[in-house]
Amino acid sequence: MLILIFLVVHWYAALFAQTFFQHRYTSHGAFKMSPFWEKVFYLFSYFSQGSSYMSARAYGIMHRMHHAYTDTEKDPHSPQYSPHVFAMMWRARMAYQRIVKGKNKDSEHFTKGLPDWPAFDKWAGSFYSRVLWVLGYTAIYILFAPSFWFLFLLPVTIAMSAIHGAIINWYAHKYGYKNYELKNTSTNLLKPDILMLGESYHNNHHKHPSHVNFGTKWYEFDPVYPVIRVLNWLHIIRLAH
Repeated sequence: MLILIFLVVHWYAALFAQTFFQHRYTSHGAFKMSPFWEKVFYLFSYFSQGSSYMSARAYGIMHRMHHAYTDTEKDPHSPQYSPHVFAMMWRARMAYQRIVKGKNKDSEHFTKGLPDWPAFDKWAGSFYSRVLWVLGYTAIYILFAPSFWFLFLLPVTIAMSAIHGAIINWYAHKYGYKNYELKNTSTNLLKPDILMLGESYHNNHHKHPSHVNFGTKWYEFDPVYPVIRVLNWLHIIRLAH
């Protein structure tokens, strides 16, 4: 069915933008890229994430805060301070908005080396941009959904990036297994990672934040890592170490 193909492609494209560009590159500097390729991946993030687009700069600040303040009240999305996953998502959204608007006093401590394209982000993260994407998604579902029930998938499409974050920030801090005993609640989720492109190896990531490969055991396959190796071979990016 065309609508399911659209949903799957959108899911993995938006997730790749998040894990490759906003997470591994922006937040942790696991590799370098030229200003030209940085702009290319800004555009890729916008067109893949659409209505749930996240500013690379704001994402980087929020994620660095998560590592610095994990499981404390300053953590922008710790499940320790929310009664359920939706409350945590709302808390993360409010933290993100404060960063975007420059109202978070801690933000200035987490900006070193972050890419920034203010003019682009002003449009990409605007109300008007998000509404246009929502209208476009709605039209796609109306035209191609084989039945009315498929419209219940529309909210997933609209809030795609927020859902990606919620899966990791809630479930990978409450369930799963640990390869490393750390002073936080991060865990790894093995089977669910088929949906998460390596992001579910969250305990590994908290142990080695700047590692380009999120898997550490032989059975923990990070599908983004070989893509990164190919991009490095093509000189699109440069691995930091």
